[in-house]
Amino acid sequence: MKFSTLALALTATSAFAAPTEQLYTIEIAPGETRRVSESEKWALKATGTHFMDITDYSELHEHSKKRQVAAVTFPTVMTQSAAVKPLLTKLSKANLQTNLITFTTFTNRYYKATYGKQSSDWLLKTVQDVISASNATEASAAQFAHTWTQSSVIATIPGKTSNIIVIGAHQDSVNLNSPSTGRAPGADDDGSGTVTILDAMRVLLSDPKIASGQQQNTIEFHWYSAEEGGLLGSQAIFTNYKAQGKVVKAMLQQDMTGYVAGTVNAGQTISVGVITDYVDVGLSEFIKKVVTAYCAIPFVATKCGYACSDHASATKAGYPSAFVIESAFENTSKLIHTTGDTLSTVDYDHMIEHAKMTVGFGYELAFTTL
Repeated sequence: MKFSTLALALTATSAFAAPTEQLYTIEIAPGETRRVSESEKWALKATGTHFMDITDYSELHEHSKKRQVAAVTFPTVMTQSAAVKPLLTKLSKANLQTNLITFTTFTNRYYKATYGKQSSDWLLKTVQDVISASNATEASAAQFAHTWTQSSVIATIPGKTSNIIVIGAHQDSVNLNSPSTGRAPGADDDGSGTVTILDAMRVLLSDPKIASGQQQNTIEFHWYSAEEGGLLGSQAIFTNYKAQGKVVKAMLQQDMTGYVAGTVNAGQTISVGVITDYVDVGLSEFIKKVVTAYCAIPFVATKCGYACSDHASATKAGYPSAFVIESAFENTSKLIHTTGDTLSTVDYDHMIEHAKMTVGFGYELAFTTL
């Protein structure tokens, strides 16, 4: 996004902002901040500008200027193939479809709306039901409450150590034409990522060693609230984790895993998009190896810009993070944030490939000393 376009968007919307409207501090590039109103935030998002709303997280951002991301050496080869490959056959397109149908029936999943709370409550119960149906007696799931209506959801599968591997997606959806009340099914953004990692969690829990906590590292699944508002939920969580001294060895975000029409229409090979900018290089290289080992499709290296999803919050806290998306960034769905982001736009076979990558990623790192 060129600055001239950004300035134009801010100028155009400021004329309509109410004089008493609260102002927020957003970061649109490393160290580059703006003070904007709520309506200006949505206008910027409509232009494709990514940002973090750092209003309530200044400490996280100030400390990040002095903090280096923790150095972690990730595996160069897969060591758990004998355990992982049988698990991949347990992934279920029917589960993906059933959960995504329900998740898209909420009018929207806007983080300040009643629908956002209803959808996060449904998600928590669904995650808890998956855990209850497994033999993982020590696994658990709970809400992470925020100052806004919608909660984040965190599921924990304890290992031998408290070192954490995080697998995340964001659960909220928004219609930029009418954020609080507009219809926003959010099937791809990010209903697809939400149900993809949910089924990956179910399959990981079916492994006796994972269920009994024999893995070296603790695995957490995160479903973030308020990503669309400026990565608010993930900032709150990783601020909390940093304050508690929690050790996160790796964080993988999946935001949009289901749309392939853009790739097909461009005449390109259907692939898993591995983001290469503003991520941990070593972790991203490891993910490429996971895709090659466990997926039936290749990866494509691509870029998405600054603060394009919740992995950016983990980076701010000093944790190695990475981001995987449905395709090369230019081929991702253009229907997001509208009424058109519906079930008809997603490909469940493609989501299964992302789920395979998720299972492989989680299992390999769970049993690696990092």
